[in-house]
Amino acid sequence: MKLTILGCTGSMSGPTSPSSSYLLQAQGLDDDGKPREYSLVMDLGSGAMGQMLAHLDPARLDAVLFSHLHADHCVDIVGLHVYRKWHPNGRLPQIPVYGPGDVRSRTRAIDGGEPDNQYTAFDFVDVQPGSSFDVGPMHIEVFEAYHTIPAVAFRVTGPSEDPDKGDVVLTYSGDTDVCEGVAQAARNVDFFLCEAAFEDGRDPYRGVHLNGQRAGELAAGANVSRLVLTHLQPWTDPEIVMAHAAKEYSGDISCARAGEVYEV
Repeated sequence: MKLTILGCTGSMSGPTSPSSSYLLQAQGLDDDGKPREYSLVMDLGSGAMGQMLAHLDPARLDAVLFSHLHADHCVDIVGLHVYRKWHPNGRLPQIPVYGPGDVRSRTRAIDGGEPDNQYTAFDFVDVQPGSSFDVGPMHIEVFEAYHTIPAVAFRVTGPSEDPDKGDVVLTYSGDTDVCEGVAQAARNVDFFLCEAAFEDGRDPYRGVHLNGQRAGELAAGANVSRLVLTHLQPWTDPEIVMAHAAKEYSGDISCARAGEVYEV
């Protein structure tokens, strides 16, 4: 699988990055047995649509996954709807949009358009902890996260970019504090994309976000192979958050940057 960071700031877009959005792609076979690349995006925060256009024609997108429905994770679904409904080559095929709760109503609220707009570019699917589904060769499992509104983490199993490795596993935490659901989602994964929006000693709040220390503890306890921290607000120093995480987790650790591409 290949992961492209479209956006990685938290709570708002920043000077060098849109807010949360992550493009995940894998090679598989279509219904006729021919090879093709499958593409899904996890979250679509403010500015993410523009970055997607730099990396993928949204006409080739196969699915959208929402960890939760705060604006910094979902607001650019309106732009994606316009792109797929009003494409100059004609309306594009419907794609699934997976999220915890009524994503159609949330889209309507963001758009501010007609109250009966059904957003027919999308097939909205309500997912809850315990749900699972497939996007091409990628198998996605849904786990409970701990945030201020219903939120989930995604555990994705799919083919490695290294043909000798077979399947690999990536987990995206979404927004969360420490909880058993995210710990289970991250267990023994090859790649843990984990939010760390809070800074140790500065942000005392619980039940909202992880900080570097708690993200490191979570990664160490789950025995992950690689930890990439994300969702840092523009006022947060990534070096400080990484240093706090590294006190708890001794493996490969870095902070996400917009435009960065990882081979899993």
